[in-house]
Amino acid sequence: VQLVESGGGLVQPGGSLRLSCAASGFTSSYYAMSWYRQAPGKERELVAAINSAGGSTNYADSVKGRFTISRDNAKNTVYLQMNSLKPEDTAVYYCYARKHQFDAYWGQGTQVTVSS
Repeated sequence: VQLVESGGGLVQPGGSLRLSCAASGFTSSYYAMSWYRQAPGKERELVAAINSAGGSTNYADSVKGRFTISRDNAKNTVYLQMNSLKPEDTAVYYCYARKHQFDAYWGQGTQVTVSS
């Protein structure tokens, strides 16, 4: 079972990035998927979540209107489109898959740095 994030990097303020999370070893279409982030010295926080069918999403207030979570169940992949990036978006971004309390997985994380 594996979640592999990609797409992170260094971007200037106001720029965009798209993160991808590819699932393997399990059928991610049965799982709710989320993106979390953790900045240095801060707790990990929920950024965005999407239900298994992809019809329901929710976002942290700090990213509403700028970030979009989506999924392609045929590809076992979830995405996070990040626009109008700000320095405070700098963090390690983690993918999380959860069916229930005892059936959940984390990715290894991908670094996003927003700086001029």
